[in-house]
Amino acid sequence: MNEVRLGEYFYLQVPERPGEGARILSSLKDAGVNLLAFSGFPAARRAQLDFIPEDASAFRAAAKKAGWKLVGPKRVFLIAGEDHPGALAEVVQKLADAKINVTATQAVVAGAGRFGALLWVAPHDVRRAAEALGASAVKRAA
Repeated sequence: MNEVRLGEYFYLQVPERPGEGARILSSLKDAGVNLLAFSGFPAARRAQLDFIPEDASAFRAAAKKAGWKLVGPKRVFLIAGEDHPGALAEVVQKLADAKINVTATQAVVAGAGRFGALLWVAPHDVRRAAEALGASAVKRAA
């Protein structure tokens, strides 16, 4: 049985140079902000950093103090479950059956027979996707 949660994510564009991610993650660490997930990738000569905080209000306060120009909140599904062949296929099949397109996904093996994934759908499909996946809500930003 998979645990599916609907959470909020924010993103930030930064210069694509060594140390930017470390600087920003250290700032969040110093502010006591815990992340459920983090992703970074190149985006048009810059880097986009995606943050899925455990507490969106605390994350926003830390970002404001640091002077970051955040985009969001936006919605993302966080999925955790038992790792086995086809584990993610079972999740995305539920969305296919509901005729919902997956915009993006990332998945990893977490060890001890577990896997985790992030999954995005178009904003207009979030409610239907949450129903199809049986998602619970993560604490929302204030």
